[in-house]
Amino acid sequence: MNPSDTTEVLVQALPYIQRFRNKIVVVKYGGNAMAPGGGAAQFAEDIVLMHSVGLKPVVVHGGGPQITDLMKRLGKQAEFRNGLRVTDAESLEITRMVLVGKVNRELVSDINRHGPLAVGVSGEDAGLITATQHDPELGFVGDVASVNPSILHRLLEQDMIPVIATIGVDEAGQAYNINADTVAGAVAVALDAEKVVFLTDIEGLRRDVSDEASLISQITAAELRLLIEDGTVASGMIPKVEACLHAVEANVRSAHLIDGRRDHVLLLELFTDTGIGTMITRYPEPAPPRG
Repeated sequence: MNPSDTTEVLVQALPYIQRFRNKIVVVKYGGNAMAPGGGAAQFAEDIVLMHSVGLKPVVVHGGGPQITDLMKRLGKQAEFRNGLRVTDAESLEITRMVLVGKVNRELVSDINRHGPLAVGVSGEDAGLITATQHDPELGFVGDVASVNPSILHRLLEQDMIPVIATIGVDEAGQAYNINADTVAGAVAVALDAEKVVFLTDIEGLRRDVSDEASLISQITAAELRLLIEDGTVASGMIPKVEACLHAVEANVRSAHLIDGRRDHVLLLELFTDTGIGTMITRYPEPAPPRG
């Protein structure tokens, strides 16, 4: 990039940096977005840059492919229903091992290469996520009953970056595997976040799932519900879309679906006029500017 291009990028980013300063942005980093060959390292750079210019990022991570991989190596077959993993007692222990013991620590380590910024937490810590059982037929799969954001506020006040593994517990202390998209939406609402951003393995919502040119750049909650009703949005996208709707219909200004495999996609979505994925809002917003 030549100096003039660099200047243009910085000038375009400046209004968004000013607008979002001291605002909380919840970022869900999906397991499918954790591409090999540097994806996590670039994600960490984006999070640190956001933090450096005054935003308050909170990371919620998944780890589905990593869980499935370990299950296969241990001789277990993964089963999904409506995008949710069927989780027996053994699968729950595998899930905790992967999310808390592996993925969370690796993300914290990647961020902390740039300074002592990130702190890993689980939904089990300090009563962060209280869970209820989603469906007995799914086993130890939970719904978010409540989020107690006090530990997150304390970390943010100390200028830290919370990195959340999505295991919750019920009132009796039983642990549950909770869909990371659902947790990200609930955490965004509990923190009164400015935005919630979902990094996944597709560039956003499409009107025709097989046509890349049908990407939806902006959509309202009401319009999105119509796409769910007519079957345009289905299968594994349902938890993501429902989390987006929960967030924007509560108090979160916007939700975003973007392709986490693309270089520095988080910065392109937040700090450019046109954005790069799908932005969901409760009410129609003019475009551009994006942000």
